[in-house]
Amino acid sequence: MMPVLSIIACEMLEDELVYILSKDNDLNKLFVAENRQCFRFVRKLKSENCHPRLFPLDRVSFFLKEINTPMSVKIPNILLRVPFFGKVLENMKNKNGEIITVVVNILKLDLHIDCGILRSEICRNIREMANFSDGILLFYGNCGHSLRSLEADLKNIDCSLYFLKDENGDIVDDCISVALGGNDIYAEVMQSGNGTGMFYLTPMWASSWEKMKKESIGTTDFDKNFLKNPLYKKMYKKVVKISNEISKGEEFDANILNFSRTFDMSIVEIKGSMEIARKSYLDAKNNVCRKKYQIQKKLDTCIESNSIRT
Repeated sequence: MMPVLSIIACEMLEDELVYILSKDNDLNKLFVAENRQCFRFVRKLKSENCHPRLFPLDRVSFFLKEINTPMSVKIPNILLRVPFFGKVLENMKNKNGEIITVVVNILKLDLHIDCGILRSEICRNIREMANFSDGILLFYGNCGHSLRSLEADLKNIDCSLYFLKDENGDIVDDCISVALGGNDIYAEVMQSGNGTGMFYLTPMWASSWEKMKKESIGTTDFDKNFLKNPLYKKMYKKVVKISNEISKGEEFDANILNFSRTFDMSIVEIKGSMEIARKSYLDAKNNVCRKKYQIQKKLDTCIESNSIRT
């Protein structure tokens, strides 16, 4: 059976997810859980010539079982004794060790309004998706410590959890840390302001800030009233435009300019990185494939041993 890596992702990181999935040549099948927030993500995937299939989350498990039914079950036993068919089956098993099925579930952005609700929803979706997954990658930063001790709380699920981590092995603080390349770089950029308040905008943040309704504890959510408050207006003087492989285009430029003019901030451009998103995805994928291959190899050895005895 082909390994299944599930990804539970924040809307704010959908651009990074589109980037890494569209460049994965080993991706055999891609499924997206159908919900209100998935359609923009799907449009972006299709624009990169990546065409997923949409299913309600509660139907994904059934469909995966259908497509992942072992070929040995589908081929009559009498044909398996023919050398040609045996060789075809073995080649397919070897190939399946290199490719993967990915299931993506995009969670809505406004969960960040309450870190407790965010954590609860992440846990609920992990439990549901663990039933059909060999591993789950959480495409989230540690927003408001919402991922703290998550593995301990979910120790009873039979599924490995993977996180967005920087080069130090630490879970990234938030989506800005992902975009900049890690927690240490994030801290360095903040210190470079010498006490001047700065807002950091990725393409998704730049296109979404007007939709944010209120400031939330432990997050970087904001609204116009917050930034136009005289106290904070004196504090925040710069908007940091984070540019990388996914940030090119007139729309991003226009959104940054609109933000800077609305709040009377100067623009500082910093080169970001896709390395954390890319490496975290590859690490999760490789681990899932390796574990699945090892399990399948043991199973095949056991079946072969029993066959010889009979």
